[in-house]
Amino acid sequence: MVVRMKDIARDLGVSVVTVSKVLRNHSDISAETRERVLKRVKELNYRPNLAARALVTGRTNMVGLVVPDLVHPFFAEVAKGISSVLRKRGYGLVISSSEEDPELERQEIDDLLARRMDVLILASTQWTVETFRRIESLRTPYVLIDRKFTGLASHFVGVDDEKVGAIATEHLIQQGCRRIAHIRGRETSPAIGRYEGYRRALTANGLRFDSRYVVTGSSADDAGELSGYRAMQRLLELDKRPDAVFCFNDSIALGAMKAIFEAGLNVPKQVAIVGCGNFSYTGLLRVPLTTIDQQSSAIGIQAAKLALRAARAKKPIRPKEILLEPQLVARASSQRKET
Repeated sequence: MVVRMKDIARDLGVSVVTVSKVLRNHSDISAETRERVLKRVKELNYRPNLAARALVTGRTNMVGLVVPDLVHPFFAEVAKGISSVLRKRGYGLVISSSEEDPELERQEIDDLLARRMDVLILASTQWTVETFRRIESLRTPYVLIDRKFTGLASHFVGVDDEKVGAIATEHLIQQGCRRIAHIRGRETSPAIGRYEGYRRALTANGLRFDSRYVVTGSSADDAGELSGYRAMQRLLELDKRPDAVFCFNDSIALGAMKAIFEAGLNVPKQVAIVGCGNFSYTGLLRVPLTTIDQQSSAIGIQAAKLALRAARAKKPIRPKEILLEPQLVARASSQRKET
């Protein structure tokens, strides 16, 4: 027999409203009543009818997340941060991967909209803003993470990518490096920002920018290591090879280090290297990797909080941008000077 909320209320001599408030974790219920209700819920193995509740409230208490790559450490950490917030607020999370394919991303978004997500969180691969305009026309709030779009007024949570590039390059300059290369990501806002930060730091320190020292790798997919490996091979073929490399992310840095080792060169004495992401394995490498911590989990936490605020608002709220501060994590791969 299906257990209903009113069955629990009748058993305990309380109102259906009281049971509902306990299940939604409202604060205006006494500890004693809350304990009684939760105990009875467990005894009867009660499960709320989410479809029926959605019809009454107009909310599914579900959040949709679309990322380019489900297994990439950055997006995994972001999703973990989002989930940690949603779980405490009684929301579920549906995660989809676009596989860096704009058309597949549009299909995934359409599917989530059809399932009536209360709000979407997107690390988008789109080249235009048309998809976002469609989401807006359906009055579904959304929050962009990691990647933003010029001319689009939207909620955004990410790291200051120009600072990422500037911090990494400044660090290499302080270590005595002068021919600093950059393996950049594909044409997304993080790649553009980190490249601009790299250029700005060179100029600010009186070093000449040389386009031969900039090679484009992949952005966030499984091919990152191979991309970094091939890009580093090209850089090592230059008449004057670089004495340092700032890589778009840690996966690319890992591939670059492999190419350096295979060339019989020493990291960091002959080629210093800095990545970005502070992935969990970077401190365990043969030469621990210096990296920029972009606060992946914190991005997820802030995005979830902003998404819930947007979902619960009675009318659209003014777009908010949250930029987290990147932090240098200095390890052996760049340390030419004693600290």
